[in-house]
Amino acid sequence: MTATAAGPGSTGTGRRAERFARPVLLAFLLVAAADLAGLLAGAETVHLVAKPLLMPLLAGYAALRGAPRLLVAALLFGWGGDVFLLADDDLAFLVGMGSFAVGHVCYLTLFGRGEGRGRAPAPLVTGAGYAVVLVVFLVLIWPDLPADLRIPLTGYSLLLTAMAWRAGVFGPYAAAGGALFLLSDALIATGIAEWPQAPAPDFWVMLTYIAAQALLTLGVLTQDTTKDTPGV
Repeated sequence: MTATAAGPGSTGTGRRAERFARPVLLAFLLVAAADLAGLLAGAETVHLVAKPLLMPLLAGYAALRGAPRLLVAALLFGWGGDVFLLADDDLAFLVGMGSFAVGHVCYLTLFGRGEGRGRAPAPLVTGAGYAVVLVVFLVLIWPDLPADLRIPLTGYSLLLTAMAWRAGVFGPYAAAGGALFLLSDALIATGIAEWPQAPAPDFWVMLTYIAAQALLTLGVLTQDTTKDTPGV
């Protein structure tokens, strides 16, 4: 519940919460920098410690800023995906992908509610462009994917592409975040397919992923139209 929704008596509490938000955001940025530097340096221990801290810090920042609950939930399901994907195990990978998928459902629900409160819908031409990119990518990568991952990855890719398209409902920051999320997961997929990789591939995956979640959060916080509705 935001200060606006809760009434005049909560204004002071809301302002105190926003003061705490700045240190939490700073902590998120510092952990993100440490994680990326660790990946570049090949310091796996730094990555193992830093990665699980990223989304809880970003979710805490969003909550302190009075973000919709669906945004906080999406970030926390992203945290679940981050943790499971640290394990080098096929089952953990599928569970992590499922956690990310639930996070995308949270995003899609939030974007749908934004449209329901008067925001312009995502342009159909953008959706068509995303659809073409998805089909071409799947056709190219399909033969190189492990057989048992083809169907789960295809379903996940459809959900992720829909999220990336609908993110534009919350403005250019969120739209850029959705596109970067799609790029980050495409980089993961090319690694699974054993396509040629750029130097330090994990660095690029995490850079685009961190930027994606941060921009989605920024987009929702700066253009949120649900703050007059408690509990959204």
